[in-house]
Parts: sequence; C-alpha cells; structure tokens
Amino acid sequence: MLAMVFDGTSPVLRETQVADPVAGAGELLIDVHACGVCRTDLHVVDRDLTEPKIPLIPGHEIVGVVAAVGKGVDDFKPGDRVGVPWLGHTCGHCSYCLKHRENLCDHPGFTGYTIDGGYAERTVADSRYCLHLPPVYADAEAAPLLCAGVIGYRTLDMAGDAARIGIYGFGAAAHIVAQVARHQGRMIYAFTRPGDTAAQQLALRSGARWAGSSDEAPPEELDAALIFAPVGALVPIALKALVKGGIVACGGIHMSEIPAFSYDLLWEERRICSVANLTRADGAAFMRLAGELKIEIQVTRYPMKDANRALSDLREGRLTGAAVLVTPNESHNRHRPDAGTFTR
Repeated sequence: MLAMVFDGTSPVLRETQVADPVAGAGELLIDVHACGVCRTDLHVVDRDLTEPKIPLIPGHEIVGVVAAVGKGVDDFKPGDRVGVPWLGHTCGHCSYCLKHRENLCDHPGFTGYTIDGGYAERTVADSRYCLHLPPVYADAEAAPLLCAGVIGYRTLDMAGDAARIGIYGFGAAAHIVAQVARHQGRMIYAFTRPGDTAAQQLALRSGARWAGSSDEAPPEELDAALIFAPVGALVPIALKALVKGGIVACGGIHMSEIPAFSYDLLWEERRICSVANLTRADGAAFMRLAGELKIEIQVTRYPMKDANRALSDLREGRLTGAAVLVTPNESHNRHRPDAGTFTR
C-alpha cells in the first residue's frame, strides 16, 4: 500500500510502498478514506516531540471503513465507518487508568506517534479505542472531529461554567470548539496572528462576537482563555485578560517557552492548566454532541501524496480551518442533506 513515512532524519515524509497491515486479535483493519493533518503531526516531524517510533506513518485523525476484524472484536463489523483518534492504547492497570484518568496513562500508545497512523491507504487500530462517527459528516469533514474536535471539547470543559471565553489561535480546533461553546450559550472572543483577517473572518462565522489580534485586549474581561496556538508568550497575555478566579487552559501537546511574568497576573486565584490527550469517554461524549449539532467544518483537501505540502501549509500559516488528506475512497455523502459544512 501507499504510505507517507517519517524516517526520523528529515521533516519531509517519503512516499513509500509498504506491506498491507494485518488485523490482530482485538484490532480493526481499516481502509483509510481521510486523515486530518494536525499540528501534533507537525510537532512530530519537526522533532518537537522526541520519542516517535521510527520509521513512522503519522496521522491520528483517521476516518475509514472497516475492511476486516480481528478475533474478539464485537463493537465493529466489516463495512462500518470508523474513526481512529490520538489515544490508541492504555495499560489499564496503572494508578491513572484505575482512577478513570486514562489520558494520563503511564504506558500509553498514541496513533501516529508510537503506533502507525493514517497517512496511508490502510491502517490497523485497537477496536476498543476507535469511535463510531456521526453520519451527518462526510469523511473529510469528520476527520478533524477526532482530535481538533475532541481535544477542543476537553479544553472547553476545563473552563467550567465560564461565560466569556477567549480563544487564542483560531485554526482547526478553535473553529469547532467555538461553535460548541456558542451552542452552550457562551460568548466567544477570538485572537489570531496579527493581520490574519482570514482567521478572524472564520472566527466570526463560527460565532465569535469579537475577533482581533493576539496583541489586542478584548473588549471585556474574560472568564477563561483557551490557547491552541503553540506560543508560550500567549500565556501571560491571556492571564492579563482574565477576571479574578479565571483559568487559562493550554490545549496543545507542545508549546514554546513561557516567558517570565509578574506574580500579579496570577494573583487572585487565576489558574493555568494543560490539557493532556483524551479519554474514550471524551471521544464518545463529543461524537454524540457533534451528531446533535450543526457544526460547520472548514477543510482544505489534499491527496494523500501531498502530505508534505499540507504540513508545509500548516507550518507556514497558510491554512484557514483544517487540512485533510484524502484517498480515492473518500465519501462526500452525508445522511442528512442539510448538515452544515463549508469546504474549499
């Protein structure tokens, strides 16, 4: 099969023919239809994340159809559409797993990092960590739900009952979570790179009541700030915008160094937290919610062979919304004709 392979020596993936994978016990063999290009993939190939399996097939926002099932699989059958997220395996017996905090497992497996992912025509995945997808989204539109959507949802949950939420870095995760937050009755304030009018327009279409540059102050104080850009300098900026008792939730797996800041920005019980991975419960809950809402997902499609171009466009800030790699098997059909999407 065709696979785009990271060899650990260069950020440029190699287009390679590799043997088809085989589903073992408890696994699914999946014909890949679409795979989102996440900023985490960029952190892997740019070696910001330093412990990938080598060689590696990246990609952890996988949408496909089950081609075969291994022994002991009960939740899926051949022909089912399936989603494969970042969390690919947990040990089940460490203290975190036993406390229902499997996102912090001591011995995890991550799709597209320690487990081969979806930048290929086929993949295998542990069925216990795969997700049933809402039928109202076409394949390419469903792919960003599997990380940008789920991690955004978990990050939003960190905000508690915050009514006024600032979102810093308005890309794939932000334009999904903004719509969820608006559905919940919250007010959204969007912060983008200076001069990024395309991202600001996306924010406004996604329900933000205000959109501006990250170096601007919001028109009113925020109850919470969600940071999706991997820019540590945004942390003190976001703290400065918070009310007393507010929280800054950092939704990325990697961030540049956070600069020193004066204690008065943290004083009055303001908090900073990170969001690590996801749980299967997060995935299931978000997919139920996504099936109920009319989430508009902006995607830019790339043929699987153009994975390097997609990564470059993400790295250089040329994308608005989400990049998705597609195979010839991609389905554009949805079960509900009025499901909301705007694609290009």
